[in-house]
This record gives sequence, C-alpha cells and structure tokens, in this order.
Amino acid sequence: MRMMKNAFLAGAALLLILSGCSNNGETEAEADGGKIKVTSTIGQINDIVKNVGGEHVDSAGLMKSGVDPHLYKASQGDIKKLEEADLIFYNGLHLEGKMIEIFEKMEDEKPTIAVTKDIPEAELLKSADGYAEHDPHVWFDIELWIKVTETVTEELSNYDKENAGEYIANGEAFIQKLEELDQYAEEQISTIPEQSRVLVTAHDAFGYFGEAYGIKVMGLQGISTASESGSKDVSELRDFLVDNKVKAVFVESSVPKKAIEAVIEGAKEKGHEVEIGGELFSDAMGEEGTEEGTYLGMVRHNVDTIVNALK
Repeated sequence: MRMMKNAFLAGAALLLILSGCSNNGETEAEADGGKIKVTSTIGQINDIVKNVGGEHVDSAGLMKSGVDPHLYKASQGDIKKLEEADLIFYNGLHLEGKMIEIFEKMEDEKPTIAVTKDIPEAELLKSADGYAEHDPHVWFDIELWIKVTETVTEELSNYDKENAGEYIANGEAFIQKLEELDQYAEEQISTIPEQSRVLVTAHDAFGYFGEAYGIKVMGLQGISTASESGSKDVSELRDFLVDNKVKAVFVESSVPKKAIEAVIEGAKEKGHEVEIGGELFSDAMGEEGTEEGTYLGMVRHNVDTIVNALK
C-alpha cells in the first residue's frame, strides 16, 4: 500500500487549540441561524464536504450524475446557489472552464476555493492536448484526493472554528476510508495480467489512475471533451486495439458512446472483436442515493468493472 501523510490534520488540531472561537463567542454559521451553506461544483467535491462537514454543513453540488464539467455552463439557479453560499469549492485546473469568470467574481465576496490549490505542481500530470497546463482529473489518484480532503477540512475549520474539532475528526475518519480504498484498488488491479493492463476509454480522464496503479491508459478524446474526436483519432485507436489484441474498451457515464462504438466497429472490420467492458464513472459520479453516487462507491465500481473485463 502506498504511504499516506496526514501531518496536516495534526497541525490543524493545534491551530484549533490556539485560535479558539470567534471574538463574540458565536460562529459565523450560528450568526446566520444554523448550518453553514457550502456549494461545490462537481459531485466528487460535494461528497468530501458531506463527509467532513457532517451535521454542521448544508452542502449542495451544482453538477449532477451524467453531467460533463468540461462543457457545463452555470444556470441562473446555479448562480443563486453560489450567491447564497457561505463557501464555494471548485476543482480548478480549468476543469470548470466555462465558469472561471464566475469564480473570479465570487472571490471578492466570499471564500471561493480551488480544492487542488495545495497539490504540489510536481504531482500534477501535464495536459497532453493543450486544453490546460495540467490534467484536472486528480480524484483518480486517491493520494491526491486525500490532499484535497485535507484542504476542504482546513477551509471548513478556518471558517467555522467553533466546530473545527468535529471537522478534523470527520476528515481523519474519511481519510482512513480513502486509504483502505487505495489498498483495495492496488490489490485488485494487480490481479490483471500485466500484458492486459490497458484501459481504453472515451476520453483521457484516467491518467492519474493509470499512474497510481500501473495500468496503460488511452482515450479517444483528449483530457477535455470540448473538442470532438476526428476520423484520424478513431483509426489510430482502432489500429492500436487490433495490433495489441485489446479485448475490451469502456464507455463513460458522462460522454456519448457513439465515438467509442465507431472504434469497436472499425476493429471488427479488421477481424478483431472488441467488447464494451462496462460503463465507468469519470467526470461525474452515479445517481444520488446509489453506492456509485459516492466517491468511495464510484471508485470501487470502476475498479471492479475494469478488473472483471480485463482479468
């Protein structure tokens, strides 16, 4: 299992002891009449807020199951949620590219935090398609998602010092679950024969996953879905599948299947049968209320689906 470092949480606990409560003995949340309101862009971040914030936070996510954040444009209802929030969390790294101006405006009014801000640049993957400087899909490396959890914990604790002890405890408990999930993923992926560890998907969202667990990743589209794949992309991926006898490719819940189906058909015409190994959750989690609608459940579903198809 890869080692996790949680020194932040110990430091946060010390900060809590030193800082105490707000001057008037009342938290900002209590002054507003109850829970602090947090709005997050993607479900993966909202899931952290729910786990860390617990009963003290009213959390809302803008982008639901099946929504592509690369193409997402905020509605008037979204703007209202952002305006009414006490804190805003977004991914950053240009994931929500069409919302950047909104975040810049909100930064002048309230804490508006890019949750990836504390990840060292050396641990970020470069973007290969010119979409942005770095690949924004950091939630597929659980170690990096632990750093994001630490950032969310710190921001909630700083904003609501009265309940910071609970946020820190909740953060520690969630990180323990993330560490267990990381071990599970590593163990399961290792059961795939090395020559079969090739993950082909509709777009290049799984780079961090591949780096973390030693599996080659290829996407028909680049890191962003904003630009469509062309015939050259389809033919190159088709030839790769044929030449390397890849037996399964995967569709994504937030990306149309048409292009990847064209690759499968092209391989078939060349005498190589490729099956759809299953549907993976990439930029969006599953439906709310389902196991796949949580971060832990989403990652476990993806791991199990990949292993069952490639093993």
